[in-house]
Amino acid sequence: MKPAPFRYHAPGTVEEAVAILADVAPDDGRVLAGGQSLVPTMAFRLARPGHLVDINRIDGLDRLAVEDNELSIGAAVRHAAFHRPVVDGPLGRLLAAVVRHIAHFPIRTRGTFCGSLAHADPASEWCLVAATLDARMTARSASGARSLASGEFFEAIMTTALEPNELLAEARLPLLPGDTRFGFEEFNRRAGDFAIAMVLATYRVIDGVMV
Repeated sequence: MKPAPFRYHAPGTVEEAVAILADVAPDDGRVLAGGQSLVPTMAFRLARPGHLVDINRIDGLDRLAVEDNELSIGAAVRHAAFHRPVVDGPLGRLLAAVVRHIAHFPIRTRGTFCGSLAHADPASEWCLVAATLDARMTARSASGARSLASGEFFEAIMTTALEPNELLAEARLPLLPGDTRFGFEEFNRRAGDFAIAMVLATYRVIDGVMV
């Protein structure tokens, strides 16, 4: 099948993107980044957005940086960015260990970290990481920015606290202390399939006690 008709927008700045979103949100305007979740649902006409706001041409949204003891992950950062540790220490190793479980390589080269969070699929590895590490998400709109902890951001299956006129501009993960240990396991029928079950745990051993 083919998508229902829609209007395409390609803003050059975040400010332009959120201004467009403010206008098109009533007509089910959607943000397009990697498109690995949205485009297939559009092809089957399960989603019929009237507008697509493509953020791929916006400078700076592919930014990965350490600030204030947190890893800042921009809205256009692809899954593939984490194939190798992006920061020293346990957090970089954790992300590199988890990313190889996400779908298949071609999808990882297009799909985005923040796109997974915005989609809020319970089978998403990055949603599990964000919830476990208590990530903070920055939502931008024409009226400003707001920061949401993971417990506020994720509301239910496929449901977040993002308003229709908001762009998930950034996710922030806390850097983990150097003695942090972690374990991740995922069960699915075949490599690359959606997870049936998965678990992530982080801990430290202090004075012989796991904390």
